[in-house]
Amino acid sequence: MNFNPLEEKGLPLEKQLRVWKDVADRKFNKNDINCYTRTRQILMNGIETEAWSFKHNFARVCQDEDTIEFLAQIKRIEDAQQSTVNWLAPSDQSVLETTLGYEQVAVDLTAWLAQNEPDEYVKETFDFGLLEDFDHLYRYSQWAYMEHGILPDDIVQHQTDIMSGRPTQHHHNCNIARLRKHYDKYNTSVQTKVNILTVLSGEQQTHNYYAEHGFEYGNKVLRETYAEIKDVEEEHVTMYESLIDPSESFYEKLLLHEFTEVCTYHNCMEDELNDDIRAIWEQFLDMEIYHLNKAAELFKKYEKREPEEVIGESVVHPCHFESQKEYVAEILEKEIDKRVIKHDFKYIKDLSEDWASYKIQNITGKSGVPSEQTIRIISEQNKYDIVSTTDDMESKLPALLKKGLQNEGLAPDTVTPEEYKKIREYDKRE
Repeated sequence: MNFNPLEEKGLPLEKQLRVWKDVADRKFNKNDINCYTRTRQILMNGIETEAWSFKHNFARVCQDEDTIEFLAQIKRIEDAQQSTVNWLAPSDQSVLETTLGYEQVAVDLTAWLAQNEPDEYVKETFDFGLLEDFDHLYRYSQWAYMEHGILPDDIVQHQTDIMSGRPTQHHHNCNIARLRKHYDKYNTSVQTKVNILTVLSGEQQTHNYYAEHGFEYGNKVLRETYAEIKDVEEEHVTMYESLIDPSESFYEKLLLHEFTEVCTYHNCMEDELNDDIRAIWEQFLDMEIYHLNKAAELFKKYEKREPEEVIGESVVHPCHFESQKEYVAEILEKEIDKRVIKHDFKYIKDLSEDWASYKIQNITGKSGVPSEQTIRIISEQNKYDIVSTTDDMESKLPALLKKGLQNEGLAPDTVTPEEYKKIREYDKRE
């Protein structure tokens, strides 16, 4: 059923302030929460953080008093929303447990977006990032087991495979190569615009979480793993934000940010299984509808255009969560050897000898890379790594690793396909 938020009134701003208990004490129980409730919580934390930081940037360059006053009011409301959403995670949920949730968001959200993206160029970008996040989930899963004895399926609940993807050591690129061609705001669907803002918000929040919490572990290699993968998340933020048309005005961007919040909260409300959490999504949707309508008024006043020209007349659906195992496996087999160049992609065999990312990888991996050391440590400690997938996919892992590894830009401590095959064979004996 179509839902046009511009035809709704929403909760008036004067009723959006909340008592501190409501802001800060609505946490879930990590032991009985559905994994996709956790992913929605993580994503909406990122959506709120992106919206809040954008409004601060807008306010710093805005000269219109009405707009500045509006931004000042809703920044405070959305900051409180972000606190509520972020602090749904309980204090007994470890950093690594939360991290597995972050990477499940990245995998299953990006796979969903790729399959529901009308622009083929944007879809290809989503597919590329997907395989990198998929490998991050695998690397962190080993640490969750080694540090806390956590089996990753206890977190992802068998909805997302745990296995290697495009090797993390090859994710470090010349950041210029991450730049994409931006869309044309006049000829691009609102679905594409919201999809990009959604995945960008998620990746940015992932980067911020690793930056703020990766140091909390004393293990040297684990700390370095957080630093290594945080660097990749920075590349992802650069990649996804470069898809956005830079000619969009601040009022147009404000409209799109508010619309994205409405769409994602609406999507969460429709999908949520937990009654207490659904009540939060409903409450915040009502707030965001009001914000959107005020943003639409400002857009009409200063752009002299109708908001429907930008956001249409119905919500779109950018954040449905469900298992994406088959799609991820399909992209993995097809594109594990794909690499990024400015505005395009190439396969390893087609890269030139002076591909700029070789230099980056030779510098960062000169003394080894923590994501490779992770597999060596767990195989020495336990004689096997943590893998959760079908027997068919597991049998393909050594061959996929061989296909995904480069000859150039290779760290000295790289786990070779032959070594990895022995690790998997030992696991089967066990």
